[in-house]
Amino acid sequence: MKPRLQASLGQQLVMTPQLRQAIRLLQLSAVELEAELAAAVESNPLLDWTETAISVSNGDGTGEPPATNGEAEHLPPEAEWANDGEPWYERLGPADNDDDTPVAEQVAESDTLHDHLLWQLHLSPLSSRDRAIGVSLIESIDDDGYLREPLDAVRASLAPTLECDEDEITTVLHQVQQFDPVGVGARTLGECLRLQLAQFPAETPGRTLAHQLANGPLERLPRIGVAGLAAELKLDLAEAETAVQLLRSLDPRPGAQIGAIASDTYIAPDLVIWRQHGLWRVALADGMRPRIAIHRGYESMVRHASGSDASYLRGHLQEARWLLKSLEARGETLIKVARCLIKQQAAFLEFGDSALRPLTLREVAAEVGLHESTVSRAIARKYARTPRGTVPLRAFFASGIETGAGGEASSTAIQAMIRRLIEAENPRKPLSDARLAETLKATGVPVARRTVAKYREAMSIPSSQDRVRIA
Repeated sequence: MKPRLQASLGQQLVMTPQLRQAIRLLQLSAVELEAELAAAVESNPLLDWTETAISVSNGDGTGEPPATNGEAEHLPPEAEWANDGEPWYERLGPADNDDDTPVAEQVAESDTLHDHLLWQLHLSPLSSRDRAIGVSLIESIDDDGYLREPLDAVRASLAPTLECDEDEITTVLHQVQQFDPVGVGARTLGECLRLQLAQFPAETPGRTLAHQLANGPLERLPRIGVAGLAAELKLDLAEAETAVQLLRSLDPRPGAQIGAIASDTYIAPDLVIWRQHGLWRVALADGMRPRIAIHRGYESMVRHASGSDASYLRGHLQEARWLLKSLEARGETLIKVARCLIKQQAAFLEFGDSALRPLTLREVAAEVGLHESTVSRAIARKYARTPRGTVPLRAFFASGIETGAGGEASSTAIQAMIRRLIEAENPRKPLSDARLAETLKATGVPVARRTVAKYREAMSIPSSQDRVRIA
């Protein structure tokens, strides 16, 4: 990735229009990206469709993924991902046979703002008490990302099950406000803007004044204008304009970034994960390598045009170049994150949910050198075609529970254990939640009965009494 764009996507330095475009493209689903590119080609005469896809390094030496249509796969030449010359993972196992389930048979699951926040909450290192408060807070956040309910109403909704004071709720709220999208959980527009400004380095031009304006004077801006605001606060006009421009680059409705995909939308995978000679590899799916380019005929006209024509063409040329750079950055960020995921979760690809290890956004962000919110955007509504079928990238993450052996088991792995126990039970004498908890404890996974009940309900499995009736 180009150094400037890498810094932009990872650290969110100066929120220029180009950076906003790169961030927005990163969080788009495959279907949304296709529509975005079609609109760009339609509106920008310097963009055109081409047969040559944008080249993105996929970590396999060629940038070419295997075929994704169920036909014979033309694998790239062998190339190992290695640390100091040694492959990080090499084992043959049951996942060698690919699953040729047609992509069109896979249907996208809806992903709302609340789903996105709850997922981050359950991956956060919080106590069960704080997590319960966090759930109540998230349920009170509207689709724009604002917490409209007063804290005393949130406290009342928790009682009598959980008695807590507003200070405790505020502490958890501050944690929720660190989630993606940046600015979520704010109670006012000013707080929303301040949360976003906090992501900028202290040396960002206009940041300090923008923070001051967000605390109150910003409300008078539409009435008195930038010049009036500068005169009222005794500020230099240029300084005031810089701060206001920074504020205008922020998103007043951060929750709107996370929209639900229609439940009947078919999945076009963004990535393909396959194994070659015992090594797991990843590449952008063929359809996700955008086939657009700058129209060379119009580009050559820029050098000979003059006046308004030259200005018009140069503006569209700059937009086209930034779009192509943003697409390249998007692809490289997806590949970087996916490499980390398959390195950490190779056993999941081999053996399924029961082998999924605990993995959080923070761990992945630290390993790939990106901000947690960037990783969250990169995996939101993204899918990978694997030997086990088409799965969301979110499936590679799971919170953990300490085991008796001193390690951790992921919540997803525990759910898989519960499902297997229930599938093997005597239908005349179904296992109760308490009995399931005892069985898991005997295998070294200590979980409470209510935790078993929560996981069982999450999998839509009836209680033991209802399973008797069903049997």
